[in-house]
Amino acid sequence: MANTTRTIEVNRDIASERKQEAAELRKVFTNQGTLVINLVSSPGAGKTSLLETTAKYWAGTRKMAVLVGDIATERDAERLAPFTPVRQLTTGGACHLELALVKRGLAELPHENYEFLFIENIGNLVCPASHDLAEHVRVVVLSTTEGDDKPGKYPKMFRTSQAMVISKIDLLPYVPFVVANAIADAGRIQGELETLQVSALNGGGIALWCQWLDGQRIKMLKQFEGEL
Repeated sequence: MANTTRTIEVNRDIASERKQEAAELRKVFTNQGTLVINLVSSPGAGKTSLLETTAKYWAGTRKMAVLVGDIATERDAERLAPFTPVRQLTTGGACHLELALVKRGLAELPHENYEFLFIENIGNLVCPASHDLAEHVRVVVLSTTEGDDKPGKYPKMFRTSQAMVISKIDLLPYVPFVVANAIADAGRIQGELETLQVSALNGGGIALWCQWLDGQRIKMLKQFEGEL
């Protein structure tokens, strides 16, 4: 029997539809005054530690919530639960979060007017770079226990981010990581990338990190007011 090939036309631009869906949800967040931060990194860079320290720093002064992405377990959500409203997003194997899963997590969060919503993405510097989760800003976390040449190795993630947080700076005396090299490498890819340095262990740089977040929310609100 001769092999036959059938062509099925699908008159839908899935990528365009997903971008539109993300843009519409981002507008909802903007309207309610919620700055959404997509926090990305390789595994073990310190995203959860940064969120825990941020929640403690803002205790009683800012309303924040977290959606935590992981391939398996709810350990990070359990860790953050004493400090902030949180829901775990478990992918069951997928190497990135998608908007449908984010929406599911949103529906399970307590209904409050949050000033900040953090989406802690799966630990991966490749796949998450291609997915819009309706965030206002994407922040890539690079730890000092990684190579300072990571930006050049994973350019899309750094090119699509607005800020780079260098974490675990308390370990700088003990690891072969040169901050200036990391900043220069990232700058060659994304010249407007802002850089912050933090230590969740001793609190170094956390105040500046939170001030930066406040500034991003103010900028978002001003842009929204200008569009009215």
